[in-house]
Amino acid sequence: MAAPQILKPGEGFAVEALLTPAEARAAYFAAVSIPPPAVERVGLADATGRILAAAAVADTEYPADSRSTMDGFALVAAEGRSPRRIVGEIRMGHVPPGPIGPGESMRIPTGGVLPAGADAVIPVEDSVESEAPDGSGPVVVPNDVLESGENFTPPGSDMRPGDCVLDAGRRIGGPELAVLATLGIVDVPVYKRPRVAIVSTGDELVEAAKQPGRGQVRDSNRWAIAGALIALGCEPVQRPVAIDTPEALTEALRSALAAADAVVLTGGSSVGVRDLTPRVIDGLGKPGVIVHGLRVKPGKPTVFAMLDGKPVIGLPGNPASSLMILEAVAAPIFSRLAGEAVTPQSTIAAIAEQPFTGRPGWTWFVPAELRYVDGRVLASPLILRSAQTSLLARAHGYVVVGPESTAIATGAAVTVHRYSSGGRSG
Repeated sequence: MAAPQILKPGEGFAVEALLTPAEARAAYFAAVSIPPPAVERVGLADATGRILAAAAVADTEYPADSRSTMDGFALVAAEGRSPRRIVGEIRMGHVPPGPIGPGESMRIPTGGVLPAGADAVIPVEDSVESEAPDGSGPVVVPNDVLESGENFTPPGSDMRPGDCVLDAGRRIGGPELAVLATLGIVDVPVYKRPRVAIVSTGDELVEAAKQPGRGQVRDSNRWAIAGALIALGCEPVQRPVAIDTPEALTEALRSALAAADAVVLTGGSSVGVRDLTPRVIDGLGKPGVIVHGLRVKPGKPTVFAMLDGKPVIGLPGNPASSLMILEAVAAPIFSRLAGEAVTPQSTIAAIAEQPFTGRPGWTWFVPAELRYVDGRVLASPLILRSAQTSLLARAHGYVVVGPESTAIATGAAVTVHRYSSGGRSG
């Protein structure tokens, strides 16, 4: 593939120069380096959702002993179905009272430690317990012949010394917490959440708490962006709205850079006379704008930039466009900034109830609505109107159409991508 063309500010949007989302990300990551964030330590209770900053490595064998997987009797498998005297009981959390010898067994609970000499466990339901004919005490008789190694986990079957169980860059959830607790890692090294400043631009914007006047709208973008950034492991930092003048936007961006590790701007990235974002970004540091303009719908006027080591992402001003581009295109930038190895993404396999259409050579992100009928998941496109605030809230996710194909036909399999920060579930 030829090297992607990178559109610079002021050139206008020539279709042949626009990059696909994949090309834009590749161009960006080839041009800049995003180092991992600083490391801090938190307790297990505070580690959920954080990104692990150091690999979790087993220090010894887990389990340390052979442990039963059944409530039953520990015994010697080779003795077949012959009666075994019950010579003791193993208690949870205690060592066995002693070894077993020929013709002997011990009661054992699930998770109990096998006594020396035993090499199998017969479940209670697969055995018969009775008194010995000579009155010497209780005996157990297996219903079936066992193989050595049945119904217990040997030492080291879960983790062995030196095993890398969790890699750095992994998001910590329930399974990861279980591993950390098992390994005794209670002071957990995690990456600090990068601070990402959010700057909305536009003379028409007012705060959510205010009543808009004629021609004004409440600034919903900053809250949508904040929710998505939190889901990506970042800490949003809300900044004042910047009005549409070069001086105001320059000062807003400069102060945002001083307050955070990265900046997201919404609005002002198209090619009109008063769309200032690319020009202002390019004048504030190096290397400046890397990508301006994507071959996508919605979100064509997206900007990827870097200013003196800090990512700056310019998103469209339309609500549906800005959040869609952050979720579908820019998310890996913020995952890398947060130290996460893989951008979190959940999908739903569905069948197209109606066709999803695109445009040759373009990538379209089409909001989708789901229905559950007779055990099938059916997906239908929602009409894409970028200025609508409620559009993505009414969608269960989005479908990617293109750039290779221009349509997904009715009845075809389709993948619905869920929004990282929420979205409709019912």
